[in-house]
Amino acid sequence: MRFKSKTDRSVLIYNSQLTLSGIPEDAHRYRLGSRSALEWIIERYQIKTDSRGSGIVNDPNTWCSEHDDPRYIVDLIKRIVTVSVKTMSIVDSLPPI
Repeated sequence: MRFKSKTDRSVLIYNSQLTLSGIPEDAHRYRLGSRSALEWIIERYQIKTDSRGSGIVNDPNTWCSEHDDPRYIVDLIKRIVTVSVKTMSIVDSLPPI
């Protein structure tokens, strides 16, 4: 999973067959520490192999298959984008302190 480019964060390439587009810039404004919620999800839901030689593979798609929900990660991304945009809308509507 990655963005189409460093400058275009409105397109997320999920895999070779699926690309999510139309991600609003406001979805990137909602931050969890130093990253947006969407960037956090992208990092956490990568397929990773243990670098210490054990060969253990952490594949979030396995969980999706085991629970018969292949769309789980895609739906999670859509929910994260929605929550991020709505949160920023609320924050922007608050009066200044």
